[in-house]
Amino acid sequence: MTEGNFVDYVKLSLTSGNGGKGSVHLHREKYITKGGPDGGDGGRGGHVKLRANSNLWTLYTFKFKKHYSAEHGGHGSKNRSSGAQGEDIYIDVPLGTVIKDTQTEEVICEITEKGQEVIVVKGGLGGRGNWHFKSSTRQTPRYAQQGIKGEERLVTLELKLLADVGLVGFPNAGKSTLLAALTSAKPKIADYEFTTLKPNLGIVHYRDFRSFLMADIPGIIEGAAQGKGLGHYFLRHIERNSVLLYVIPADTKDVKKEFEILRRELQEFNPELLDKQYMIVLTKCDLLDRELIEAYALEMKQSFSNIPHTMISSVSQLNLQALKDELWEVLLLENSIA
Repeated sequence: MTEGNFVDYVKLSLTSGNGGKGSVHLHREKYITKGGPDGGDGGRGGHVKLRANSNLWTLYTFKFKKHYSAEHGGHGSKNRSSGAQGEDIYIDVPLGTVIKDTQTEEVICEITEKGQEVIVVKGGLGGRGNWHFKSSTRQTPRYAQQGIKGEERLVTLELKLLADVGLVGFPNAGKSTLLAALTSAKPKIADYEFTTLKPNLGIVHYRDFRSFLMADIPGIIEGAAQGKGLGHYFLRHIERNSVLLYVIPADTKDVKKEFEILRRELQEFNPELLDKQYMIVLTKCDLLDRELIEAYALEMKQSFSNIPHTMISSVSQLNLQALKDELWEVLLLENSIA
């Protein structure tokens, strides 16, 4: 899905370099009549490597360039001189990128560590020169190996956002407004469903110069695990978040039922998502009077007695600092378990 500068899905054509040819050469030197074979080996073709870059957060650069080719290896020459190796080509990708073979859908690797390098397409080996083939019965071989051709491979890059806290909820639940209230991010905010069509990231500044990363995931609807709405495009972004924050609006009919639907959709998509630490937040509490706030507080205490939860208003800034405190405690718990 693509909107603005955020791209999280691209297909690339990668071609490694051909190996250089082995040389066919017989040694020639003054006063040496039969120098024998001395043809050198061909150089290896260049690899195509993917390299993690922590400064990138999108696959936007691949929107305009989709073909990458490495350099060919040099040919061998006389005096057993090997050809130069083809220069490897490095392609920088953000952390959280999954590389798949486009044809087989097989996962080649995942880029999760800073500075990680992976050879996706290997360069062809250089051919051996004719001096390798001399023997007592074949003293002047007049042939050498051709270099092995490089490989061509179609790969798919999928980006899964790496964030400390991921906002999970139905469309128009107040996720983008909450992100804007807690961070300096400026997501699109409007009073209609699916306003957010791309994930948004923001840094939440906490006490004592500490901070954590928060991701606003586009809204999930019932049936998202089967592909309804924007299901498959964005559920994968939740997989890399350390803590999940379930965002439920105060104007919903049944808070507990909405929470259970969200949990069920995550379970159907990937059961491991239920193992993550999480908490629940009831948003848009500025729409409620004092009596309704007390009633909702009692209902949430009864329904979610063993689950961290709170009630906030992003507009009036109600309990936002308390939310930061609770999220920080949950993050510490997640890190201690990990």
